[in-house]
Amino acid sequence: MKWKIRQETEGDEVAITQVVARAFEGKSYGDENDAKLVDALRDAGALVLSLVAAHKGQIIGQVALSPAKIGEGRYLCVGPLAVLPEHQRKGVGTGLMGHALGVAQVYGRDGVVLQGDLNYYARFGFETFPSVSYAGEGAQFIQVLPFKGTPSGEVKFHPVFSG
Repeated sequence: MKWKIRQETEGDEVAITQVVARAFEGKSYGDENDAKLVDALRDAGALVLSLVAAHKGQIIGQVALSPAKIGEGRYLCVGPLAVLPEHQRKGVGTGLMGHALGVAQVYGRDGVVLQGDLNYYARFGFETFPSVSYAGEGAQFIQVLPFKGTPSGEVKFHPVFSG
C-alpha cells in the first residue's frame, strides 16, 4: 500500500478529527477529548505542524506538533499520532513520525517530548529521563527525544492538553 505524507490543508479538519476519533476509540488510554485535540490546538494557534498520510485521496493518519517546555528548555510535543485502525501496523505511523521528527529538528528546539507507549516510541529514540518530571496523570509515560543536552525539569504541555 502506498500513501503520501503532506501538511494538512484547509478542508482536512473533519477527516483529521475522524481519524483521531477512530484511532483511539475503545483504547484504554483514549478518551472523548482525543478527537477534539487537534482542533483545539489549531484554534489556540498552537498547532506548529500537522502532517497527514493520504491513500487514494483519503486521510488515513495524522500527527501533530505543538509547543512544550521541560524546565526552561523549549521543546515540541508530539501528539496525537493517529492512524485509522484498518491501516495500523502497515508503517503509516512510523512514516508520519519520521517526517515529524525530521521537521522538528529544524525548528531550533531542544528536542521533542510526548506521553505514550514506552515500547512503541523507543524505536524512534524516545526515552524516559529521571531528571524529567510531570505533574499530570500518566507521568510514567513521559518520554523525550533530546536534540541537545539532557532534559531536566517539569514538562509543561500546551494548556489544551489539560482541557
